[in-house]
Amino acid sequence: MVMNDTKTDLGIYMPVFINGGVERVISNLISAFIAQGMKVDLVLNQGGQSSILKRLPPEVEIIDLKANQFFKYLPKLISYLREKRPKTLLAAVHKAPEIAIIAKYLAMVSTRVVISEQTNLSLDIKIGNPLGNQMKSNLIPIAIRFLYPFACITAASNGVALDLATTAKLPLESIEVIYNPVITPQLSQKSQESVDHPWFAPGEPPVVLGVGRLEQQKDFPTLIHAFAKVRQMQTAKLVILGSGREEKKLLSLVNELELSEDVAILGFVENPYAYMAKSAIFVLSSVWEGFGNVVAEALAAGAPVVSTNCPSGPAEILDNGKYGELVSVGDSQAMAEAILRVLLGEIKSVDSDWLEQFKLETVAQKYLDVLQV
Repeated sequence: MVMNDTKTDLGIYMPVFINGGVERVISNLISAFIAQGMKVDLVLNQGGQSSILKRLPPEVEIIDLKANQFFKYLPKLISYLREKRPKTLLAAVHKAPEIAIIAKYLAMVSTRVVISEQTNLSLDIKIGNPLGNQMKSNLIPIAIRFLYPFACITAASNGVALDLATTAKLPLESIEVIYNPVITPQLSQKSQESVDHPWFAPGEPPVVLGVGRLEQQKDFPTLIHAFAKVRQMQTAKLVILGSGREEKKLLSLVNELELSEDVAILGFVENPYAYMAKSAIFVLSSVWEGFGNVVAEALAAGAPVVSTNCPSGPAEILDNGKYGELVSVGDSQAMAEAILRVLLGEIKSVDSDWLEQFKLETVAQKYLDVLQV
C-alpha cells in the first residue's frame, strides 16, 4: 500500500469496485469532485479489474488495501487515515460505513465520516443473507443503530431512508436523501452511438430491453415470462444486458419457453445507453432496489419505462407512475400488459425539468454541501 503525501480532501471507501450501479455513481461523483479541484482518494479492500475502475480520472489516487478479512483491512484503513488524514471519508456499500466509523475512532483522527446508503437494508438482510445466518441478520441492524449516529447519513432515495430508519431504529430526520447522479453529459453522447446488433437495425421488430446484474435481486425470470406473454400477442425481441450467477438459469428458462430465437443475453456492455436509446421500451423487473439507476438513465436516453413498484426508488423516479408504468413485483401478467400498452403507442412523456434532480451537477453540489470539504 503506497500513498503519496499530497493533502487529501476526500477519501472514498468501498470494499471492492465492480461493474455495478453504485460504482457508476461513485465514478460520476469522483469526476465531478476532481473537476472542482479536490484531491480524491479511492480506498478499496481489494482493487479488482473492473472497466469502471480503469476509466476513473487519472487524478484520483487508488489505494488498494489488498485485504479480504476484517482483521486485515481494518488496521490498514486505520493506517491510511493516520497517514493521509482526509478531511472527509465517504463510505458506500454495505459494511463499509460500519468499518469506516470504527477505523476513524481507532485512528483518533478528526476525519468526518459520511455514509452513502444505497440499498434497501431490510430486504438486503432478508434476501441477501444465506439461510441459517439469522444471528448475522439480527446483529446488522444493531450495529448500524449503534454506529451510524457517529456519522452523517445520506440515502439514495426516500424509500431507502425510511427503510433504514425503521430497520435500524434511527431518527428519519437524521438521514438526508440525495438521489444518485446518473444523468451525465457523457450519457447523452453515448446514447447516440451505434449498436452492433442486427435486432437494432431499421425495420426490425421492436426491442424490449433489460439491464442489470444477473442476480436474484433483479428477477429477470419475471421479465422473461412477461415477454413470453407479449410474444404471443406481438412480434418483438428481448435483449438483456448484464452478467452474473443466474445466467445459466435464465438461458435454461429461455429454452424452456421456446424463446431462443427472440431473446438475447449479451453480457456486460460498456455502453448500455446506446441500447436504451434504440429500444422500444426499457423494463426493470427487480424485487428491490436502492434507487434504480437504470430507470433514470433510460428516461434520459429517451426510452419509455415499465418498472416494478419495488422498494425503493423506481416509484420516486417515475413520480408514482406519471412518467412510466409501475407494476407489482413478480407479476408477469401485469408486466406483459404494460409492455404491450407501450408497444401499442401508450407512451408517457417525461418533463425535462423533472430529470434535473438526477443530473450530476445537481447531485454533486448536494454531496459537497454534506461532505464539507
